[in-house]
Amino acid sequence: MDTLSYKTISVNKETAQKEWVEIDATGQVLGRLCSKVAKLLRGKYKASFTPHVDCGDNVIIINADKVKLTGNKWNDRVYLRYSGYPGGQRESSPADLMKKSPDRLFRKVVKGMLPKNKLGDSILNNLFVYAGSEHPHQAQQPKKTDINSLK
Repeated sequence: MDTLSYKTISVNKETAQKEWVEIDATGQVLGRLCSKVAKLLRGKYKASFTPHVDCGDNVIIINADKVKLTGNKWNDRVYLRYSGYPGGQRESSPADLMKKSPDRLFRKVVKGMLPKNKLGDSILNNLFVYAGSEHPHQAQQPKKTDINSLK
């Protein structure tokens, strides 16, 4: 029996196989879409997943302005932020964030699904969100992925 074939391979920054993935958010539910995007960013769909390394893909989300929320969540859900000053707690709804920029809403939702450390902060930089169907990353030749095919 060859025991060397059972060695666990640990990926590092140099050996990680990072790809570019393009996802269309038209008609998708925000939370379900973002949970799968967080798994893609983290690299959990890969056989070579290593928890302490950024081995995930770069994700491009297009048509972010056509995402859905069920029920009355557009106006009833509240996101809080704090400026650090007395009386500096601000609240906003998903409709407010989407009006300013869909990028803010997607980043806020995906950030909550990533690790709360330096690795999570660096992984979030691999997310690119665009309101329309055009994006400036054509040179990277992203592969289009149907998010519903992922588990």
